[in-house]
Amino acid sequence: MKLVTYQNQNKTALGILLSDKVYNLSELSQRRGKTVLPDNMRDFLTGEQLMMDAAMELNQWLSDGNADADGLSVANVNLLAPVPNPTSCRDGYAFRQHVEAARRNRRVEMIPEFDQYPIFYFTNHNAIQGPGDIFCMPDHFEQLDFELEAAIVIGRKGINVKAKDADSYIAGYMIMNDMSARKLQMEEMKLNLTLQKEKISLLLLVRI
Repeated sequence: MKLVTYQNQNKTALGILLSDKVYNLSELSQRRGKTVLPDNMRDFLTGEQLMMDAAMELNQWLSDGNADADGLSVANVNLLAPVPNPTSCRDGYAFRQHVEAARRNRRVEMIPEFDQYPIFYFTNHNAIQGPGDIFCMPDHFEQLDFELEAAIVIGRKGINVKAKDADSYIAGYMIMNDMSARKLQMEEMKLNLTLQKEKISLLLLVRI
């Protein structure tokens, strides 16, 4: 199932993308007499498994040949970031082989703490942008860098979740383009505090 946040005639809504057509999730659930689904991704994710099960049922119904003319051509809508306003966004510190190689290139030893804690930083969840042009301060484009990454969308509340249970908290996956203003980053890291301005945008390009 592919869920998208899209804009049509200045209205933002949540939809199912199927065969190059977008179906409004809330309207479709009402017509089918099923659990009425929210028209935005944040409320949808807040509903956890109940919302997800209802959406998957509708997606299966469409896939079984019941798709009709109510779907909008994806070419005629404006796709936004699938999760345009998350409550939080965290960026994990790569995988072990990458960290080892990077430290080896800098002629420093691998630190044992890497295997003891989930290493991440809080990135700016208000800087997320969808497909299209990037809007930011002009100096952010100096030494602009980007990294193609996989993004995981969390769909359940949890605390101190055990590794063996982690998969059950995942609502979906997306492709994320993590963009960094390296010039600003190098300046800020000299202060030995934390990253502030250089994470200018996260382009979430594919839907959950």
